[in-house]
Amino acid sequence: MKVKTILVSQPEPKVENSPYFELQQKHKVKIDFRPFIHVEGVNAKEIRLQKIDLNHYTAIILTSKNAVDHFFRVADEMRFKVPEGLKYFCQSEAIAFYLQKYVVYRKRKIYVGPKDFADLSPLIKKYKDEKFLLPASDQLNADAPMTLNALKVDWTPAVFYRTVMSDLSDLADVYYDVLAFFSPTGIKSLFMNFPDFEQNNTRIAVFGSTTQKEALDHGLRVDILAPTPATPSMTMALEKYIVEVNKGK
Repeated sequence: MKVKTILVSQPEPKVENSPYFELQQKHKVKIDFRPFIHVEGVNAKEIRLQKIDLNHYTAIILTSKNAVDHFFRVADEMRFKVPEGLKYFCQSEAIAFYLQKYVVYRKRKIYVGPKDFADLSPLIKKYKDEKFLLPASDQLNADAPMTLNALKVDWTPAVFYRTVMSDLSDLADVYYDVLAFFSPTGIKSLFMNFPDFEQNNTRIAVFGSTTQKEALDHGLRVDILAPTPATPSMTMALEKYIVEVNKGK
């Protein structure tokens, strides 16, 4: 069956040159965006109940833009003046660049990993005497604790925000040819909102092995998978599939 409509379970991209928009124009498909999950901040009182004192830490490990936003939000709520000497360890260049929203880049000690959390190991090891805080969500990836414990550094995880399933009740009678998911929680949100969901002719696209596993555990048929060597991004995987099934268009 040909693909005419796609629902991407993420917010709409804010950049005009998003590959999703290019995909839409090139192949004349309709792409809608709707977050199946969203983030809610944990308030300062709850942070204190986790026995977190921001004065205690000399370095912050940031694994996402959400972590950046919520660290500075909590600091503001606690009236904590972020010291200029605080060290920032960012999992990627994109996160480090985003940090400029809150700090003057050239005046701060910022260390950047290329991509994966484990890539931060040499940098963290170099400063192993620091006291590290890892502000994260309630769904912390296992690679972070494994890496930090292996390095035997003084680190503390803290839940600064939570991943919450969105209300999708307005989509009850809406049909899409393809649903694209990027996290196991997105799949869970689908079934929380629609417990009787039946896939039928809907194609399921997933990004990552954990998302794939969650889809299969819920009895879904995965039709489109990324990343792969041939299709390292979701848009590339979608385009490859569209080209294959829309040939007779």
